[in-house]
Amino acid sequence: MSVTEHIAKTSRHTTFYLADGPENGPLIIFIHGWPELSISWRHQLPTFAALGFRAIAPDMRGYGRSSVYPHTADYAQEHIVRDMLELLDSLGPRSAVWVGHDWGSPVVWNLASHHPERCDAVASLCVPYHAIELGLDHVISLVDRKIYPESEYPAGQWDYMRYYEESFAEAIAPMDANVYKFLKLAFRKGNPSGEGKPAVTALARRQRGMLGGTVPDVPRDGDVVSEEDLSIYAAALERNGFVGPSSWYMNHRVNADYFKSVCNDGYLEMPVLFLNAQYDYVCECTHSRLPEPMRQYCRKLTELTIRSGHWMAQEKPREVNAALAKWLAMSVPSVWPRPS
Repeated sequence: MSVTEHIAKTSRHTTFYLADGPENGPLIIFIHGWPELSISWRHQLPTFAALGFRAIAPDMRGYGRSSVYPHTADYAQEHIVRDMLELLDSLGPRSAVWVGHDWGSPVVWNLASHHPERCDAVASLCVPYHAIELGLDHVISLVDRKIYPESEYPAGQWDYMRYYEESFAEAIAPMDANVYKFLKLAFRKGNPSGEGKPAVTALARRQRGMLGGTVPDVPRDGDVVSEEDLSIYAAALERNGFVGPSSWYMNHRVNADYFKSVCNDGYLEMPVLFLNAQYDYVCECTHSRLPEPMRQYCRKLTELTIRSGHWMAQEKPREVNAALAKWLAMSVPSVWPRPS
């Protein structure tokens, strides 16, 4: 088996996706976040294909070879969820296991809460349920005020999202001007020394930029990305730009309204796995209250902390793959591939 490239096209949207594994295997669909691509799951696709799953990873709306749209409103969660339902329809099975990371996490959470019949189970890396789907004001209400006193950090580590809302063009300009250098800076492994300290994202508005105004030229972190992988990311973002990917941050109010239409009052009955990255200081779930609502609203929740930074699937693929496989075998046996 090997990874193959595919296109799912409807009258409203085109999704490019990677696939691996037997075509009749149970579906597991991996949803990337910002500013990534389907290749973010390059360590997961062959592993789950070898287990007998049909493993799928799309380029999300605004990324890579999927449709790119000109307006920030085009990147609301409701549109993105519909993209994924159309992708699932094109693949054949009625339901799938969904795995999300970063902005891919609210996508799978919204699939689970709005369309539970299309979800065999849901897993998320770094971003817990009942958080960003409810909008920016909601996640700010869960900020750890011991690290981020309200008088000094009113939006806590989420200040960079406020910066997007208030100064979108200014926020993305350094990224578009220095794509390769920006990605080298972004894709870095976790640093244990940052635990308990304010994240750099908490200073975005004060510094008029998430990077202090300039993009430093740092060495590539080979523990997260190879030169080949980095070149693929850079080529896609140089071609499409950061307007689409960063527009995902511009729909908090409409996303919160969309969440009001959830099924079952937002309670999830299917098996759920949450993988917490201990050294992710933006989606900080080790010490803060951010994951608390998830623990209330997920009836069949499994949690595991991995000593990793934000790019968990790329930095610690063995640990992530092992955690996913064990959870599927133990908690979702109905989808485990049967011997042929």
